[in-house]
Amino acid sequence: MKRTLFWSLFFYGISALGISLTIKAAIGVSSFNSLNVSLSTITGIKVGTITTAINLLFLVTCWFLDHSQKSRYRKWINYLIMMAALLFFGNLVNGILYGLLPKLTLPNYLAQVTCFIVGTLISGLATGQVLRLNHLKFPIENFCQLMAVRSRFSFKQYRYSVDVLCVMISIGLSTAFSFPLVVREGTAISLFLLSGAISWSRERSFLFFLKKQSVNDIVQ
Repeated sequence: MKRTLFWSLFFYGISALGISLTIKAAIGVSSFNSLNVSLSTITGIKVGTITTAINLLFLVTCWFLDHSQKSRYRKWINYLIMMAALLFFGNLVNGILYGLLPKLTLPNYLAQVTCFIVGTLISGLATGQVLRLNHLKFPIENFCQLMAVRSRFSFKQYRYSVDVLCVMISIGLSTAFSFPLVVREGTAISLFLLSGAISWSRERSFLFFLKKQSVNDIVQ
């Protein structure tokens, strides 16, 4: 358990690096991050902090919806671990985006596109590994899964609805407060590239030094 938690947090951190690179590219961001960046622009609060706050809202909602765990103690432990992971993730995004990446220069549009694609791939591959290890859950995906169990709508329908809502709010905020749109070509690229990278990574283990049986046990 400690090993899977460690590597889950490690890949969480790699995902934070990827997301930070996509924001640095400044050609648009993924659907969910478009809302985070828009709110950050309006409020002046760092993107990582906004991301953590929204994820925590989903996490709290999941707490009330989740009745799958019989042990209340175990439920508390699992959700506290997820909360700590979200705080770690948000702080890491802030550290990378505002501490390290200002030194990175992107001289032209090609460099921006390359940075975005690399960031999307890094984020997607790392996210796939977190899902493969199956120790930490992503609040939005967990929320959609819990809602799907309770209704006639599928997980995909809920997940796409969240994406559409984030994009609509982001565009609305950009229009209302007259700042540049963050829903751009990068958003379209991420729709095709991100899910593919996640799916590909989820089917493969990057932890080659672990015994195959151990990895299979983790996944199951």
